[in-house]
Amino acid sequence: MDMPISRFADLARRWVDAPTRSVAAAVTTFAYRQLGPASGVPVILLNHWGANLDNFDPRIVDGLAAGRPVIALDYRGIGASGGQAPLTVAEMAADTVATIRALVLDRVDIVGFSLGGFVAQEVALREPALVRRLILAGTGPAGGTGIDKVGSVSWPLIVKGLLTFRDPKTYLFFTASEASRRAAKAFLGRLKERTSDRDPSVGIGAFRRQLKAIHAWGRQGPQDLGRIERPVLVVNGDRDIMVPSANSADMARRLPDAELVIYEDAGHGGIFQYHQAFTPKAVAFLDG
Repeated sequence: MDMPISRFADLARRWVDAPTRSVAAAVTTFAYRQLGPASGVPVILLNHWGANLDNFDPRIVDGLAAGRPVIALDYRGIGASGGQAPLTVAEMAADTVATIRALVLDRVDIVGFSLGGFVAQEVALREPALVRRLILAGTGPAGGTGIDKVGSVSWPLIVKGLLTFRDPKTYLFFTASEASRRAAKAFLGRLKERTSDRDPSVGIGAFRRQLKAIHAWGRQGPQDLGRIERPVLVVNGDRDIMVPSANSADMARRLPDAELVIYEDAGHGGIFQYHQAFTPKAVAFLDG
């Protein structure tokens, strides 16, 4: 059933124009941007390690917001949000639930990418009545294969980015093929389309604290994903080196109602490389 949401709804139709706002929750304030129509089941966007609001792909956000309200959140200690970045995914999930409640929403869909997918799973397990549908992209389950090695995989490529004067996401999110590198350049260009009211950059302290939370998620015991009795779309590239692609297949097997989509010659950022295919797929799934 469609539901009206906050008083700020319907003010922006494009991601690049959505104003940054804040809401008080969990003894701090959380930054968010909202766009799309004023009614419908809201879609909550949760992003990756070290990402602020300006790291959401405008093409995907605009596509989702064409027919439903979309609300992108900053985690605690990230961007314009207050407080210190949590050291566990469980704390991030508690913050996310508190923020959703503070926005006076009682049922949402969640799109979680990478770290955001960890948080989305935890929210669905903690508050099953709050979540209607989930999209889990470039992510994996607690205790998943290789998740505790994200740091050791990522740091050399972050350094490579600095040495080659390229955004490290070129190497972390995309493959070395010509097609994937073209997609990387296009994606990074889209992230620069917004020229005003940009979110504060993420400091190294918050970056490191989030990595500790990711490491802990990779080391903790498996969760009972069978308890997530909601439709889930699981998406990844076939060559994800950050959260190995095998984790997506593992989640899809363990979830009661899951659909798996794997994009060829794509890495961790498969949904960005294939945004023209992913966006209508996501819309159709959320419309279901």
